[in-house]
Amino acid sequence: MHASTQPLKQSVRQQIETLDSERRGQEMLSLARDLYPICRSLTGPGNRETLARIQRDVPLDVHEVASGTPVFDWTVPPEWTVREAWIKNVQGQKVVDFADHNLHVVGYSQPVHTTLSREALEPHLHSIPESPDWIPYRTSYYQETWGFCLAHKIKAALPGGEYEVYIDAELKPGHLTYGELVLPGQRDETVLFSTHICHPSLANDNLSGIAVATQLIQLLAEVDRVYTYRFLFIPGTIGSITWLALHPEETKQIRHGLVLSCVGDAGQPHYKRSRAGDALIDRAVAQVFRQDAADAVVQDFSPYGYDERQYGSPGVNLPVGLFTRSPHGTFPEYHTSADNLDLLSGEALTDSLRLLLESVAIVEGNASYRNLYPMGEPQLGRRGLYASLGGANDRADNQLAMLWILNQSDGAHSLLDIAERSGYSFARIRHMADVLVEHALLEEVGAP
Repeated sequence: MHASTQPLKQSVRQQIETLDSERRGQEMLSLARDLYPICRSLTGPGNRETLARIQRDVPLDVHEVASGTPVFDWTVPPEWTVREAWIKNVQGQKVVDFADHNLHVVGYSQPVHTTLSREALEPHLHSIPESPDWIPYRTSYYQETWGFCLAHKIKAALPGGEYEVYIDAELKPGHLTYGELVLPGQRDETVLFSTHICHPSLANDNLSGIAVATQLIQLLAEVDRVYTYRFLFIPGTIGSITWLALHPEETKQIRHGLVLSCVGDAGQPHYKRSRAGDALIDRAVAQVFRQDAADAVVQDFSPYGYDERQYGSPGVNLPVGLFTRSPHGTFPEYHTSADNLDLLSGEALTDSLRLLLESVAIVEGNASYRNLYPMGEPQLGRRGLYASLGGANDRADNQLAMLWILNQSDGAHSLLDIAERSGYSFARIRHMADVLVEHALLEEVGAP
């Protein structure tokens, strides 16, 4: 779907400079609060409800792919719906109840209604002994079984005896549901943003990515765009595999991409490089980190994690990295009921949003130029360029930035190359290149 927009006036740089951090942070927290109670999975009504809520903020197209559809080496699974689930003791009291927290049921559990001894029930109970108050998140997507997750202190207190177990669920032919939105640019070449929608009531590992992606759509819809931007809201693994299998032509247009996950907590920003390791998006995010996030961490690619490993599979090999704050598995609340709304902050969400916008500004603004006066250094003073250098604090840096640009602009070096070599921010290099173009000292020769 091509989102309708107002007349385009701003640049990405202007969006960054005028970003209303407090308002954007509160909007992202509000969306996360609305989505938190919904029971999501690979498929099912919770995913449709989630996408419908996102559609109140941005005009997503919602697509459905039938169960049984072959997608590369996989098959779209049956649709899972769970309505009610509980364990009752001999007094008829519910000791575990899905109505209290949707993590209580193992994802994709088979329907069951039976009575079991405490011993027979044990293999179907999942808890975290080292965190006795937390409920774990467990799934059985591709194994026919059932189970319950509960706080270990509750599990440890369950006495011997008989327990009635009930899971009102069904697995039947249905659909895999995902959301998609395209913001067209001057080029068909595409920047991909992808985030997963398949986790029930997990705030950082799921909802933070959804919230930040939704804000990115709203902001990028308001600017002039060189590239086309495609946003995917998909169930993890099977969602990206399904999209790639069914969209070979669109896949060919992807030039840069980021998977978003765990972007709302207090951890320092992390970036995992694409499979290539030196793609433009890898360099862009690393450049932003160097200039704007001194404590940020850049990691090498590995074939384990989120959907970047699907986009980076050898037959696809797209330049897609992973942007997070605390990476998966590194914070104690990961995949537990403690990954709740308290783990998110508007400040962290907005900081992630800002860093992503800075990365987009590099992707959008990178180009190669040719110095039109390459024989020696051109005389800057007689062209009035010193009046463009800013105040006393910026004058020396802007002058040296211009000299770097003029020296390196031989048609073979991009602005990002120059920023990396000079140590200046891309924003400064981009701005001074624009000044040099205005004074007829530089001409653009195209994308690097």
